[in-house]
Amino acid sequence: MSFYGTTGIHRSHRKRLWGAADTLRANSNYASNEYFLPVMGLVFLRHAYSRFLAVKDDIEANLPKRGGKARALTKEDFSQKSSIFLRPEAQFDHLVSLPDSTDRVKAIIGAMESIEEDYDDPHEMLGKAQYVMANPPFNVDEIDAPKITNDPRLPFGLPGVNNRGKVSNGNYVWISYFWSYLSEKGRAGFVMSSQASSAGRDEAKVRQKLIETGDVEAMIAIRSNFFYTRTVPCELWFLNRDKPKKLRDKVLMLDARNVYRTVTRKIYDFSPEQQQNLLAIVWLYRGQSDRFLGLVSKYLRTVVDEGRACFELQGDGETLGMLPGFDWSISQLGGQLMGFLKTLGQSGPHAETLAELHKEQKLFHDDVQQFQVNIEKAAKQWEKAADSNAALNKLVEQLGPLAETSRDLIKQADLVYKLATRLIELCEADGKTKDNDVWVNRDVIRSRKAADEFRGLAVEQLKQVRYFWKQAHWLTERFPDAELCDVPGLVKVVDRSEIEANDWSLTPGRYVGVAPEEVDEDFDFEESLREIHVELEDLNTEAVTLAATIKKNFEELGI
Repeated sequence: MSFYGTTGIHRSHRKRLWGAADTLRANSNYASNEYFLPVMGLVFLRHAYSRFLAVKDDIEANLPKRGGKARALTKEDFSQKSSIFLRPEAQFDHLVSLPDSTDRVKAIIGAMESIEEDYDDPHEMLGKAQYVMANPPFNVDEIDAPKITNDPRLPFGLPGVNNRGKVSNGNYVWISYFWSYLSEKGRAGFVMSSQASSAGRDEAKVRQKLIETGDVEAMIAIRSNFFYTRTVPCELWFLNRDKPKKLRDKVLMLDARNVYRTVTRKIYDFSPEQQQNLLAIVWLYRGQSDRFLGLVSKYLRTVVDEGRACFELQGDGETLGMLPGFDWSISQLGGQLMGFLKTLGQSGPHAETLAELHKEQKLFHDDVQQFQVNIEKAAKQWEKAADSNAALNKLVEQLGPLAETSRDLIKQADLVYKLATRLIELCEADGKTKDNDVWVNRDVIRSRKAADEFRGLAVEQLKQVRYFWKQAHWLTERFPDAELCDVPGLVKVVDRSEIEANDWSLTPGRYVGVAPEEVDEDFDFEESLREIHVELEDLNTEAVTLAATIKKNFEELGI
C-alpha cells in the first residue's frame, strides 16, 4: 500500500525499490508473480537483520554471566525486544558476502528454514504480543479447515467451511490470530478487505463474538487506489485489549474515503497532515484533547513560519527571499526590455500591456510588503495566544485573512509574470528585435528564466501558508469544542446495541451517513490542468510501453 511518509529517506528508498522492480520487469524472463516471493524473502531477511542488529548489543550487554562467560543468545532474548533471533547463516551480511561459487539460492532457502525451525510453534506467542501490525492477504479460500479446527488461535470458531473442506474465506482466520496473539494490554492494527466488516453468515458470527469482547477500538474506511497493484478499497481495523471501561461497548467509526491525496492517476495516499488529522480524531475519542489542541497550535505556528520563509534569504545567505526575489527579477526583466521599448514609441500593441504590467507590479510590490507586516503581526498573535480551545479557535479566525492573502498573491504573481512574457512576445512579434542592437536576446532569455524560477518558488511557498491554515481550520471547524462529536460523512462513535441492530456490521459508512455537499472555494483551474497533464503523461507512457510490447510480440511471431 501507499501508506508511506514523505521524508527524503523514505522517498529515496521508495525510488530504489521501484527502480529495482522496473529492472526486474524489463529484464527478467519471469513474470512478477513468479519472482515476487523470493524477492519478498530477501526484503524480509534484510529487515529482520536490521532489527536483529538494532537490539543485539543491548541484549549482549545484559546477558547473565557465569565464570566471566555470558550465556548464548536465545530467541527469547530477541522476542522481548520485538525482534527475531537469527543464526549466523541467516544473517544478511553473511548471505551478501558469499562467494560467486556458492549456491546462493540454496543459502537463502537455508536461512529461511533456520528461522522457521526456531519459530516453528505459532501457538507459543499466544497472549504475549504487545503490538501486532499486519497487511494479510485478502479473501484467501485455500486454507485446509481440518488442519486448524482445534487451533487455539481461533477462539471464535471457524468462519465457514465449503464443500471442499476449505475455509470459505480466510479474512477472519487472520483477524482471530491477531486478537489471540495480543497480551492483556496489547494493541493490533491491520489492513483488511472492505468486504470483511459486513460479511454475513459464519463470518458474521465470528465478528459478533469479537465485538462482544469489547476489544474493537476503531474502524477506518479507506477509498480505492491506495494499493500499488489493486484498485480495491480497504479498511483499517484497530483492536485494543486494554480499552478503558467507559469505551468497552463503543467503537469509533471513521470514514476516511474522502480524505486522500492524489499521487498519480492510479495511486492515492494520505499526506502527513491528513494522517495527523485522522489521528487527532482518535485522540479525541480517547479523551486526549490536549494533543488535539497541540496539533492545532502547531499548524498555526507553521503558518507563521511558512509565511516568514517567503522573505528569508536563500541557502547561500545572499540570494533574495522568494517573494522579494520575484519582485526584483521582474524589475530586472523590465530593465532588459526598456531600451528596446523606447524605440517603439508610446503607442502600439505593446503600450497597453506595458502600462498594465507597471500597474500590477506596483500593486504586487505593495501587497508583498503588507503581507510581511501581517506575518509579523500573526507571529505576535500566536505567541500571545493561550493553549486553550477558545484562544486557538480565535487564532484560526485571526489568521484566516493571512491565508487568503497568500492565495491572492499567487494569482498576482502569475498575472505579473504572464504580462511580462506577453510583453516579450509583442516585442518579438514583428521581427524587429533581430536587427536591433539594444535587444540582447541571451540576456532577455536569462532574465525571463530567472523570473520564472523565482515565481515558481514563491508560488509553492505561498501555498504552504494557506495549506497549514486549512489543516487547523479543518480540525476546528469539525470539532469546535476540542471534543469528539458526530460529523456526518466522517465520524461517529457507536455502541454495541447499534452495531447489533445493523447485523454486527463494522463498516463505517453504514453509521456515519453522508457528508453535506461542499462548495470548493479553492478550485484551482491551472492546478487542474496540471493534474490533467500528469494524467496525460501517464497515458502516453503506457501507450509507448504497450506499443513496444505489441511490436516485440509481432517480431517474435515473425509478422
